[in-house]
Amino acid sequence: MTPWSGDVDGMEASASVAERLAFERLLADLSTTFANAASDDVTTEIERGLTQLVTFLGYDRSTLGEFSADGSELTVIGSISRPGFEATPLGPLPAQLGWFKRELRAGRIVRFPAMPEDVPPEAVGEIEYARRTGLRSILTIPVRVGGQVMGAISFSAFSSTREWPDDLIARLRMVGEVFVQALVRSRADAVLRSAHDEIKRLNARLEAENVYLRQAAQGKLPGDLASHSPRYNEVLDDIRQVAPTSSTVLLLGETGSGKEVLARAIHELSGRNKRPMVKVNCAALPATLIEAELFGREKGAFTGSLSRQMGRFELADGATILLDEIGELPLELQPKLLRVLQNGEFERLGGTQTIKVDVRVIAASNRDLARAAQEGTFRQDLYYRLNVFPVEVPPLRERREDIPMLSWAFIQEFSDSMGKPISGIDEASMMALQAYSWPGNIRELRNLIERAMILARGPVLKISLGRGSSSSSSSTSGETPGSRDDAERSHLRRALERCGWRIRGAGGAAAVLDMKPTTLESRMKKLGLARPGLQGDSE
Repeated sequence: MTPWSGDVDGMEASASVAERLAFERLLADLSTTFANAASDDVTTEIERGLTQLVTFLGYDRSTLGEFSADGSELTVIGSISRPGFEATPLGPLPAQLGWFKRELRAGRIVRFPAMPEDVPPEAVGEIEYARRTGLRSILTIPVRVGGQVMGAISFSAFSSTREWPDDLIARLRMVGEVFVQALVRSRADAVLRSAHDEIKRLNARLEAENVYLRQAAQGKLPGDLASHSPRYNEVLDDIRQVAPTSSTVLLLGETGSGKEVLARAIHELSGRNKRPMVKVNCAALPATLIEAELFGREKGAFTGSLSRQMGRFELADGATILLDEIGELPLELQPKLLRVLQNGEFERLGGTQTIKVDVRVIAASNRDLARAAQEGTFRQDLYYRLNVFPVEVPPLRERREDIPMLSWAFIQEFSDSMGKPISGIDEASMMALQAYSWPGNIRELRNLIERAMILARGPVLKISLGRGSSSSSSSTSGETPGSRDDAERSHLRRALERCGWRIRGAGGAAAVLDMKPTTLESRMKKLGLARPGLQGDSE
C-alpha cells in the first residue's frame, strides 16, 4: 500500500490517510535536512533523499539530473534503485534520448503510465530504450530555480505500470526543487571557495614577488647596454634576436662580465616583461636547500619546514628565471631540472601533486659546460637542452672601448647616492683603467669606482688600481710610476696600431680611446710614441 495506490474505501482509506501524513512528514524532514546541509554533503544527502522516496513510494528507481549552462546536456548527478534493478549511470544521458531532454528543457513533464504504448511515435530513441531496459512506467518532472529549468527529478517502475496523480506530481516537484536549489547553492559555494583559494594563492605569490624584488633591488646592476665594442655589439644583436622568443638561452662568460645584465635585457625585451625576472644563484645555496629553493616544499618535508614554501619556478610562472652558475647545480637535481625544461612539470619537495608552469629559462655559467658534460660532472642531456641559444659574453679586457662609458655610468650611480658631484676623470687614471687586464671584469671596475668615490675630495676623480693589479695610478700601491707609463704606452700603441696610426677623425685612435686628439698627441709625446719610420706623423 502506498499513499497514492488508489484504494480509498474502509480501512484502506484510513491507511492511505495515515501514509499521506507520513509522506508529508518525510517531505518536511527533507526540506529541513537540505536547509542545514553543508555544501560538501549535498550530493550524499540527495542520494539519501532519493532512497527514502523510492522506499516510501514503492518505485523501482529514482534519479536527479542537472542541465548544463546551455541546456544541451542533462547530466545525472545522483541515482538509486531497489535491489534487482539498475540505477541510471552517472554522467550525461545517452544521445538517443534527445526527445526526452528537449521536452524537459522546455519545462514539460514527461509522464508515461504505460510504456512503450504511451510514448509518442516521434520519440524513437525513447521507445527503443524502454524496450531494451524493460521500463514499464516513468515520471520525470523538470525543476526550476529562479524561473529557469535547472534540472529534473525522475521516478521509474520496471515491475509494473504506475499512475502518476497530479497532487503527487506537485509534491515531488517541491522535493526536486529542494534538491536542485541545494545543488545550485553548493556549486556557488564551491566557486566562492575556489575564488578564495585563488586569491590566497595570488596574495602569496604577490608577497613572494615583493620579497624577491626587495632582495633583487639590493644587487641591482646598471642596465645601459650601449657599447662601442664591435664584438659586444654582436652579442647585443643576438640578444635582440632571441629575446622575443621563448627559447632557452645559455650565457657563457667570466665572472663579473655582465651576464645578469644581459639576462635582464632578454627578459625586458620579451613578452614576459610584465612580471619580474626571478634569479637563483646555484652556487650560493647549500645542496640540501637548493631543491626547495627551486621547486618549493610542502609543510613537514624536512625538519624545520613548518609551512609550505613556493619555489622559484612556481614564482616565475609566466615570466623568466635566471639560473646563475648553473654548472654548480648538484648532479642529483639535474634530472628534475631537465624535466621542467622539457615538460614544464615538477613536484614540490615532500609533495606528490604535479605542478605545471610556463617559464622561460636563462642559464649562466663561467664554466666550460661542454667539457664538464664530457667529463661527467654535468649531465650531457641537460647541457644539450640548455645549449639551444648559447651566447659568449666577452670579458672587459676584450671590450676596452667601453671602459670610459661604464666608468661614467658607475660614477653617476655613486654620485647620486653619495652626494658627490664629479665633473671629470683624471686622464692618467683613465689611461690606467684602459691598460689594466681586469680579471674581475665589470664587477671589479664597479668596486674600484665605488672605492674611488668614497675617497674623492674634488670634482676630478683620481682612481688607484690598488695592490695586486698589473698597473697602478699611485706609487703608494707598491707599483712604480714607470710601470704605469709602460702599461699606458702599451695600451695606446695597441689602439694606434688597430687604427693604422690614424689619430683624428671617425675611426681614429682618439675616438676609439674616447679622448681629445690633442690629449692623445700630448700623451704620445710624453711617452715617446711615434709611428714606426714616420716620426711625428699623427695624421
